[in-house]
Order: sequence, then C-alpha cells, then structure tokens
Amino acid sequence: MAFGQALIAAVALLASVGPGAAQGFKIEEVRSVTAVAPGQLKPKTIVFSDHRDDKLTDAGTGLIRFADWGRERPVQKQYLSLFPGYTEPTIKVSVHGIEKSYTEKLHMYVVEARFLIDKAPGSIDLARYTRLDVLEKLDPTIKHRRITAEQALPQVDPQSAHNRHPGRRWCEAPQSLCIESRYPLEGKLPVGIRLANKLEEGGKKISEAMEFQTEIRVLPAGEIDRTGLSKLTGFEAPVTGVLEQTLFQVNQVIQFGKLLAVLQENPADSSKTVATVFMALAVETDVLERRKEFENVPVLRNLIPAQVLMGKSSFNSGNSISAGLPDYVRNRIRSIADMLEQ
Repeated sequence: MAFGQALIAAVALLASVGPGAAQGFKIEEVRSVTAVAPGQLKPKTIVFSDHRDDKLTDAGTGLIRFADWGRERPVQKQYLSLFPGYTEPTIKVSVHGIEKSYTEKLHMYVVEARFLIDKAPGSIDLARYTRLDVLEKLDPTIKHRRITAEQALPQVDPQSAHNRHPGRRWCEAPQSLCIESRYPLEGKLPVGIRLANKLEEGGKKISEAMEFQTEIRVLPAGEIDRTGLSKLTGFEAPVTGVLEQTLFQVNQVIQFGKLLAVLQENPADSSKTVATVFMALAVETDVLERRKEFENVPVLRNLIPAQVLMGKSSFNSGNSISAGLPDYVRNRIRSIADMLEQ
C-alpha cells in the first residue's frame, strides 16, 4: 500500500487539467448540486459538493462504499463507473505461492459542480481538450506521452484485465486522446515515502511518482444519451456536448476514475451554457483500512492513508496535489471553469 500514491492517484484524474485556478470563480458549497436549478446560478460562482457530510458517507474516511453508492445512486453509477455494468473486480493474488481470488472492495469519492459559462453552447470547442499540446501547456509538472490501444495495459497485462472495457478497446474511440502520464510527488510526501520504505524492509517499495493511463474524448452525438444525462444533471435541457476523461490504469491504490463534463443549454439565457461536472474516483478499501500499522509507528502517525488523502495530515502542504484531495479538487474545478470560458 502506498499512502503517497493514495493521494496522488486519487487526484490524477484531474491533474492534467492544469495547476492554475481561475481567480474570477468562487466556490459555493451546497448539499446537492443537482438540486440547484440553472436559474439560481450566479455569475462566476461554482456550486460544489463532494458529499463528505452525507449520511451515506463513511465518517472516518469521507468516502462512500461502492455498494452503497450503486444502491442509492444508480444513475451516477451508470454514467460515472469505469464502464456501464461495472462491478467491484475479482483480483488474483499469490499468498505463499498459492494463487487466490478475492473481490477488491472499493470506496468512492464523488464530486459534483455546476456553473454558468458566459458563452453560447455552439461556441464551446470541447475537442481542444483532447489535444496533447494543450495538456502539456496546462501543467508542465506532469509528463505525458501518447499511447495506442496496444499500449493500454488492461488490454495486454493479465493483472489489469479486470479493467478492460467489455464493449470496445481503450484508446480506439473516435475523437479521443490516450496518454500515459507520470507525476512526481511534491512537498513533504516524498520524505514520508522514503521513511516508510526504510521501515518496511523486504516489502514492495513505494514509488515517489505516480504513473497512470487515461482516455480523454468528446462523446459523438450518436453516443450522447440525452434523456439519461438529464437525469444525471437533474434538469431538462438539450445536451450540447459531453467531455469524458477515464482513468483506466493506475500503478496502485486506485481502480478507476471518471470525469464527465455535461454542457446544456441555459433555459433562461441562450447566450450562456450550463456546465455540470462530475468526478468519481474508486479507492481500494484495503488502503483505507491500513491504519493500525501506521499508528503503531510514531513517525508515521501523521501518514495514515485516509488522512493524507483527505488533507488532514501534517504532511499535506501547498495548494496542489500535496494539499489533499478536497482542496486540490476545488482548485481543479476552478481551472475547468476558467478553461471552458476561454
């Protein structure tokens, strides 16, 4: 288990969006974003919720058990899972030389945001966010390289086979960009990783960098389920565009991630667009449960994975990934809003 990667991988889905935040946008916390009608939105204001205080959420981690999420929020599960019909995967591991299978339990971090874009729907070019040169300029700390379907690990690595898309191959969708990315840990977290590696001799070493594979695409008109997406966003209006980013391979800790930006006509003003952005990240439950072994080592008590992940550790610092998931995601949502208005 890698406490540093638990933090990094969880936010990797949005890492390629860029480090800067739009100063003109502010965050307004609400209990339910989809309950906020377009007519209630204020200019330069993002209504936001990550559901950490919901009754459904585990109080100790701020995350939702996958089974509870699927039961209570089936529409979200349908559109924000790795693919439709996704279930917690069966993983094969070797214990003392004997291969065993078990179900990989997951916890979900689910974010919703909604804001107005001061542009008419037809003037927003989502395709530019599927260009490698745009990603490279947005965040130079993350190094990307384009990959093909043959290089997508779920398709070639038996250990990742459970993340194969059952209906198609990753990286072969039209209007898509597939990339492999590397992000080196920053701030105080590398120091903690080195310490953990030193104390846990003989075990698998924790990497100081996170590597992940992502597919980014604009959904073709024929794939847009306008009725279903209106149920997801919570209001009826023509869907004019959908940007989808899928994290289908991470070196460890995260099983998958999905970002979905749904653009709809503003019923009150056709010169503006309503954007509803969803993000779902599936964290391996066993990462969150490894608490006692950290508490029993004085120098690691502030590196409990769930605390680092949610920005509650003294090792969290800065405004980027090292700050922890809640702060970082809010900054990334601001960046998304800023880019969509450009």
